[in-house]
Amino acid sequence: MKTENELNQDILKVTMTIEEKFPELSKYIGEMSVNMTGGNGPDGIIKNLMDYYDSLDTLLKRYTTYHGSVKNYIPTYNLTL
Repeated sequence: MKTENELNQDILKVTMTIEEKFPELSKYIGEMSVNMTGGNGPDGIIKNLMDYYDSLDTLLKRYTTYHGSVKNYIPTYNLTL
């Protein structure tokens, strides 16, 4: 399982890819939220970060399927608890 720091790095990478290669998708990043609270403890935070990363990754993959690919895009990780 990935750590909180690793997930944050992955989120930053995919966000930077979106902003640099497909800025038209940036408006959707603001609409996605990551819930860092909720009393679920560290496991809840990890799950929320995984869900957020998956949302960003899915957005980028779906968009690039129809509008072109991204060179050197980071691969999808199988993030399970």
